[in-house]
Amino acid sequence: MKAERARQILEHEHTPEAISERLALGTKHNYLRDFVYGGIDGSVTTFAVVAGTIGASLSPQIVLILGVANLIADGFSMAASNFLGTRAERDDHDRIARLEARHIDTYPDGEREEIRQIYAAKGFSGTDLETIVAIVTADRERWIQAMLTEEYGLPRKVRSEWYAALSTFVAFVICGSVPLLPFVFGSGDNFLTSALLTGLVFFLIGSAKARWSTVPWWRSGFLTFVIGGIAAFLAFLAGWVLKELGQ
Repeated sequence: MKAERARQILEHEHTPEAISERLALGTKHNYLRDFVYGGIDGSVTTFAVVAGTIGASLSPQIVLILGVANLIADGFSMAASNFLGTRAERDDHDRIARLEARHIDTYPDGEREEIRQIYAAKGFSGTDLETIVAIVTADRERWIQAMLTEEYGLPRKVRSEWYAALSTFVAFVICGSVPLLPFVFGSGDNFLTSALLTGLVFFLIGSAKARWSTVPWWRSGFLTFVIGGIAAFLAFLAGWVLKELGQ
């Protein structure tokens, strides 16, 4: 609670001390999108397996086997894909940084003019503009970072591909396990219970996501519920149609 209170103070107070401490913390990377991405996909794909196999009138044991296989294989695949995608962002960031460093070493006057025009576009002119250009270009690393941020719109630091992948995998496994729970514990109506639990997960993920957006929690939860429900229905329909065609 004390740590949360301190964080809130740093976020909302604007005294010189609070501002200095907040800036000293640096960029705070957010892995919410990775967790939401993994959680929704885990729930949808696992319940799709459940719905498809039930639609095809397969046994609960087959449902459980296919569901667990999906959790492991698809969860790892999702995490690996997110890892590679985030790593690609890091590699591109490093590539552009090296490119700008080479340009600064080879064409310093041209790069200095870019800085001048960048800050002129922000409204600086005359002596103020030349002072800013001199300050920025006096330090090579600061110069490179200014080019990355102002010319390419890149962040100062890129997100960790390991945290991104881990967030996706953990969310996928946790949320994706929910549709399988009735088949593990053997409830009366496995499919109905699985559907209700999965719908609840969809709604909870969407509601939690609203904490970081301007959308009301109930609307975000309902939208996620509808999207997940459509995917589950399509999977059930596919299983039922294939079963009918095979008869």
